[in-house]
Amino acid sequence: MSAYDLLGAINSLFIFISVLGVYSQLRKIWGRKRTQRTGDATAILSLNQFTISFLAYFSFFVYGYSLTPVNHYLLWPRLAAAALVVVILYEIFRDRRSRLARFCFCLAIISLVLGIAGFIGLDSIGPRTKLVSTILIVAITLLLAQGYAHQILLIIRSGSTGAVDIRMSQFILMMDISTIAFACSMGVADGWPLLLLACVSGITKLIIMYLFFWVRVSPRALARRETLRG
Repeated sequence: MSAYDLLGAINSLFIFISVLGVYSQLRKIWGRKRTQRTGDATAILSLNQFTISFLAYFSFFVYGYSLTPVNHYLLWPRLAAAALVVVILYEIFRDRRSRLARFCFCLAIISLVLGIAGFIGLDSIGPRTKLVSTILIVAITLLLAQGYAHQILLIIRSGSTGAVDIRMSQFILMMDISTIAFACSMGVADGWPLLLLACVSGITKLIIMYLFFWVRVSPRALARRETLRG
């Protein structure tokens, strides 16, 4: 087995583990729905961040089938993760009932359907698909940094992690580390978009995981929670 296949298999495994992290976040939302009033079940969750997370998974799903040959290590795990994030976006929409939440959910579901249709019609896809998906990945990397920065600011401003689930960050961080290794095995020409996004994602996950410790020990975090309650 080549290093490419070995690291690709390891990366796929960690992506599926990250899917478990996303599912853990979904279960936390479902659990809070049973005990919290409407609008509180998804408290502190950044709609921005989850929308960008969907686009990140989705863009690599498209990138995976735009390569020659098709990169199945990128393709199927990202499709599973993107589909699960769509469910989280649906739950945020149901909980908040805002126009923005509806727009983000509709954007995600339409993109997913079109992306799957593109894969089914793979023979008709032109050589520009890789270029388009690469541009999309770079744009999404910038948006991902902004989206996670928004989530980080929400935690800092409120002094609380709210409905944010630490397992999701832990699992996705493991995926990011394996993705960096896999991107290196692909070579610079094909792997650099993967490397770029994984590095940005990994850094933001480390910050969010630190904030779970910060909200427990910081007097400033306690004061901000009390101010919001008051």
